[in-house]
Amino acid sequence: MSNNVKAKVSQKDSKKKDFKELTIVRDTIFWIDDVDEDQHQNAIFARPFNEKYAFPQKLTGKKHNIKSNFHGYGGKSYKCIDFKKNFYLIWIDQSSKAVWFQIFKEAGIKYRIENKYLESVQEPRQLSKAVAGNFDSGFVISEKNFLYGICEINNRDYLFSLNLKKTKQDIYRIKKFKNFAGELSSNTSATLLSWVEWDSPYMPWEKNDLYFAQIDLDGEIKKIKKFSNKLINANKNVSFFQPYWISETLLVCSEDSSGWWNLLFLDVSEIENIFIKKRVERNLIEYGVPQWVSGITLFSGTIKNLFCVAKKGNSLIVEQYKDLVLVKEFSTPFTSISDFSVFRNKVLLRGYGYDFLGIVLEIDFAEKFLPNFSEQIHIDHIKDCSKPESFWFKGFEDQSTHSFLYKPLVDNCRKPPLLVRAHSGPTSFFDGSYNSEVQYWTSKGFFVAEVNYGGSSGFGKAYRERLNYKWGIVDSYDCKALALELTKSNLVDSEKVVISGNSAGGFTALNSLLYGSIFTAAICKYPVIDLKDMYYNTHRFEKDYLNSLLGKYAKNHDDYINRSPINHINKIKKPILLFHGKKDTVISYKQTLKIQEILIRNNKYSEVIFFENEGHGFKYIETKEEVMKKSQDFLKNALNI
Repeated sequence: MSNNVKAKVSQKDSKKKDFKELTIVRDTIFWIDDVDEDQHQNAIFARPFNEKYAFPQKLTGKKHNIKSNFHGYGGKSYKCIDFKKNFYLIWIDQSSKAVWFQIFKEAGIKYRIENKYLESVQEPRQLSKAVAGNFDSGFVISEKNFLYGICEINNRDYLFSLNLKKTKQDIYRIKKFKNFAGELSSNTSATLLSWVEWDSPYMPWEKNDLYFAQIDLDGEIKKIKKFSNKLINANKNVSFFQPYWISETLLVCSEDSSGWWNLLFLDVSEIENIFIKKRVERNLIEYGVPQWVSGITLFSGTIKNLFCVAKKGNSLIVEQYKDLVLVKEFSTPFTSISDFSVFRNKVLLRGYGYDFLGIVLEIDFAEKFLPNFSEQIHIDHIKDCSKPESFWFKGFEDQSTHSFLYKPLVDNCRKPPLLVRAHSGPTSFFDGSYNSEVQYWTSKGFFVAEVNYGGSSGFGKAYRERLNYKWGIVDSYDCKALALELTKSNLVDSEKVVISGNSAGGFTALNSLLYGSIFTAAICKYPVIDLKDMYYNTHRFEKDYLNSLLGKYAKNHDDYINRSPINHINKIKKPILLFHGKKDTVISYKQTLKIQEILIRNNKYSEVIFFENEGHGFKYIETKEEVMKKSQDFLKNALNI
């Protein structure tokens, strides 16, 4: 392996402090980081807001594995609630399979000298008994010291409560949901709860329902009301995103009845008469994303000072609302934002860009009025970086389709080879954020194209629904169409065109190689190969995903067979490089094992590589280095470079 490859991969992907799941409460920032990665132990840390160099205070003990496995993909694993002038810290521990709880208060001056910003008021307590299931971290605390949450037990979701005064108690199941539920939230006094529910055959971003419930003093549900409105969801399938209370009676969320996830403010003064306080309809702007994981936050604050993140074209904006009135729109240099949280005037987020990695940004809007976010950011830009260029082309059925193009950083030949990347998901999208593999190939003289094929998010509901019943057709067609467009424009070498993809992107890549002659070779990591196997063996959350992508199995059985690369692998005569981890619980490596012999027999340059300790998504630096080295050697031979 060349030192150049090693340096690039190591520099960008080596293990460092991750500051996962950042959140702000009062003047304190909380996050999770590893304390013993080999033992799967981590902890919650804290430091004062806007004191980046303050020594972190570890709040939780050694023996915890704080992680959410809710609905298979997890999400945020803890919550800190500002309650009765204290910090109530609740977390999900996988070691004990239970919910834990501890109370802190702000520490005095003498403790701050010792880098202790919070002082324990109550020692850590295991609230629940071990549960053979999964918890969500959308916890709510009532005035009567009840903790409410949603859990998943035996393939069913429940609303439950726990008494904060007790230890190792059975969870009290208040409500059994028909199927899935999530995004639990409450008003200021926790007398009103809200959540979303969804059921077969839909995924939460295709159709869900918004519910409200009144809670009595004993912690029992008094009344439940499903929100239905003729302007929004009475006669059509609508997805609600992040219902979030901004006062005792007002809730904000986004919903996609207009074709875009737009803001909706609801007045819940009377649960029997919920009405629209304000509705914001704006095309080409998205205030929502597919809910693959729980705890995604795009709105934070209160009615007096609410901040929202939205995708506007290829950039991200932050909006500030005061009393439901938009007072300022801030442009940002970010391609992606995570860990967005607000406390009064303080805004916390992690931002990513095309030439910088995730940076933590802390802004206090009480100090001064800022013209834009960029002035507050001191970025360590990555040098020698190929900038993504937004490019629209005619895809399936001549529909306008989006991509990002990265021009080569070096000129090795008259026309560069082309690497087309298909994203996973497939309800995902490329946002132009820095990717070390993309930059590695551009530094080697490759022209790289990232395809937001039909079905991708961020371009409205109709764009997402292009893939309905046509997975394996629209996505591969769009990848081929872009490759053809670039070769016809004489931008790339038509005899050196490669496609790559991970998971669902690998499925797209293999199908692109099967049907059409534009691609010379393919590189895939842990690809979807057998749709029938996926239907029978995928986990609960994803069991309905194929309903929209292919149709119901019983009725569309032939499509599941015909679009599975495993059933046509003998037709592929072009070189393929496959990587798969043997600990993959999403797509079994045994599927790749089934086609290994055929691939290698069909083309001398094909190769299949397994990793003993990797799962669905490679995490070890040694693996990433080997993947890059093998890919480099593979393309030298396959493309005769």
